[in-house]
Amino acid sequence: QVQLVESGGGLVQAGDSLRLSCAASGRTFSSYPMGWFRQAPGKEREFVAAIGGSGDSTDYEDSVKGRFTISRDNAKNMVYLQRNSLKPEDSAVYYCAQGWRMLSGPRRRRDEYNYWGQGTQVTVSS
Repeated sequence: QVQLVESGGGLVQAGDSLRLSCAASGRTFSSYPMGWFRQAPGKEREFVAAIGGSGDSTDYEDSVKGRFTISRDNAKNMVYLQRNSLKPEDSAVYYCAQGWRMLSGPRRRRDEYNYWGQGTQVTVSS
């Protein structure tokens, strides 16, 4: 059974930086793409960033390009989301997810992920 555990959320001010971490266990980590999604109150869960299994390819939602960086350490079964220049509109619960398609590049759609973490709250004050 795959388990994903996020950490690193909290309350920060606009302009600050924060790194989210996700620890994965349960199957060969490097074989699967990983993604970060977020969900603000009253909104649908949306794609933020994704990374292929090898870590060589990444994809970002337009509003976070240049501010967020996704990375992974396959030796440690970890995926990270470094977030710089945070804005109040970045406030949300952030979820780590693992895709089901082996040996794949980054994926954007929620239905391409079959395992999810419990989420970590990030609040950015203005």
